[in-house]
Amino acid sequence: MSNRTTLTEFLLLGFSDVRELQILHFMMFLVIYLAALMGNLLILTAIALNPHFQPSLYLFPVNLSILDLGSISVTIPKSIANFLMNTRVISYPGCVTQVFLFILFTAADFALLTIMAYDRYVAICQPLHYESIMDRGACVHMAASAWITGIVYASLHTGNTFRLPFCQSNVINQFFCEIPQLLKLACSDLYLSEVGLLAFSVFLCLNCFVFIIVSYVQIFKIVLRILSEQGRRKAFSTCLPHLIVVYLLLCTGLFEYMKPSSSSASGLDLMVAVLSSVVPLVMNPIIYSMRNKEIKATLKKLIVRRLFTNKKNVHH
Repeated sequence: MSNRTTLTEFLLLGFSDVRELQILHFMMFLVIYLAALMGNLLILTAIALNPHFQPSLYLFPVNLSILDLGSISVTIPKSIANFLMNTRVISYPGCVTQVFLFILFTAADFALLTIMAYDRYVAICQPLHYESIMDRGACVHMAASAWITGIVYASLHTGNTFRLPFCQSNVINQFFCEIPQLLKLACSDLYLSEVGLLAFSVFLCLNCFVFIIVSYVQIFKIVLRILSEQGRRKAFSTCLPHLIVVYLLLCTGLFEYMKPSSSSASGLDLMVAVLSSVVPLVMNPIIYSMRNKEIKATLKKLIVRRLFTNKKNVHH
């Protein structure tokens, strides 16, 4: 592999060479993927069937669900196919596509979670102005800005990474194409520019995290002044799902990228990678949208209506 022109494929790290364990991993990943798919599709269905939601109550959860579905669909189906066919190969264009889409969805996801912290701040700290500040136009612009952020970041990182010549090996010590692992294969000092860009990205993420923390400090100051216990509980229940999602995403991400790197990945490294890139995406619909009373009520109506229709058909 003297340079990238001769590199046509990469080899992803397998979880095991034992065929029985590969089938087990195939089943586990399939269940995880179907759970994420069903959870997010239920939320999208509930929102589509209820036209009376406020803009922030449907636009942000809809975009979050689409981003989560996209992010998990970039990595898991390829792994499932590899487990099933007992192969580790991913083509060069496939790897480029995987890197681009994974960064796009992840960056847009984090940008949207930051926007949602501002939405919670306005809802609780400026309730009288909420309708005018967070109207449909503002929510659309905010959601669009999250997607644009993802596209710009993905373009920068993907272009910066794949202009490098890869000559160390074609084996990626990860179950999907990931920039830190790809940089280990580079045989040029140009990879330092991508390291700098990654460091700048971490800096921006920390700024977003500080913004979220400051927003919630202001929110909790207001909430603690609420006299009625019911009012405080309602305010906390509104904020808690969003805080849990942010905490889960940040903690798993930091654990993945701050742990000591090794030249060869271990089983622990792979489990940490699954934890950081898959688990938050499965948990998001459960934690965030399923705690939303309007969405839960719509889902209940949908299920009851479906059961009632089925019973009528059986009687007829």
